[in-house]
Amino acid sequence: VFLFFYIVIVAGNLLIVVTVVSSQRLNSPMYFFLCYLSIADICFSSVTAPKMIADFLVEKKTISFGGCMAQLFGLHFFGGAEIFILTVMAYDRYFAICRPLHYTTLMTRRVCGWMVMGSWVGAFVHSLVQTLITVSLPFCGPNKIDHYFCDVHPLLQLACTDTYVVGI
Repeated sequence: VFLFFYIVIVAGNLLIVVTVVSSQRLNSPMYFFLCYLSIADICFSSVTAPKMIADFLVEKKTISFGGCMAQLFGLHFFGGAEIFILTVMAYDRYFAICRPLHYTTLMTRRVCGWMVMGSWVGAFVHSLVQTLITVSLPFCGPNKIDHYFCDVHPLLQLACTDTYVVGI
């Protein structure tokens, strides 16, 4: 069931990307942003779903510390990129509705490119901070979490130090 939904998500997003890239009519900023949102969604779905699907097939469900940190980084990177791109899309619609006569001069291809680049850079910085803070924690004891993916708060429960400030 999860494999089916994963394939549908990836195929649907790939269809959006191929359609936007190959069509001359879909040349507006809205579709430009939608294309990058679909790419981020494909990557975001691919961070946890394959490992979860593979874990259904094996009895011992483990992940290495490096794999967990890579998953944590990817989860926050692609999730953050989606959020930033959605924010950029909201600004695009704001300008299209509230400033329609200035829209074409405000939302040029270059501005859209910088906005998408800023979204990816912002997501990278966010993810890097989250991952570095988590990696620097001392871990001890039974390193088992009751989740199918590695995230900050379940990992904070495994740390051997006070994590109140890090949690905030």
